[in-house]
Amino acid sequence: GVRVVESGGGSVQAGRSLRLSCQVSGYKYSAYCTAWFRQAPGKEREGVAAIDSDGYTTYADSVKGRFNISKDNLKHTINHQMNNLKPEDTAMYYCSADTVGYGLGKEYNYWGQGTQVIVSS
Repeated sequence: GVRVVESGGGSVQAGRSLRLSCQVSGYKYSAYCTAWFRQAPGKEREGVAAIDSDGYTTYADSVKGRFNISKDNLKHTINHQMNNLKPEDTAMYYCSADTVGYGLGKEYNYWGQGTQVIVSS
């Protein structure tokens, strides 16, 4: 089956950067779509960035210009570079994958366990 594993979370001060990675296994080819979501305590899970099988990217307004999602098809890895982090970026970050691209929608069938990001002011 498909497996999704995140890594790279941590604690940083506001203004610094973090890079999250997502390893996707179980797909024979690289024609799958992925997205990063985040969920802060007491809040709904929200889509942050998505990349489809053609490399087309979508970003939430709150992260445009600061976050960048990219895909390494040979390594089946999705990277999520987060720059100029703000305290409001603090959340559990989840990677998701599916053969269908849902953009920032939550319909993806495969999800990782999440990695914590904490941004202090």
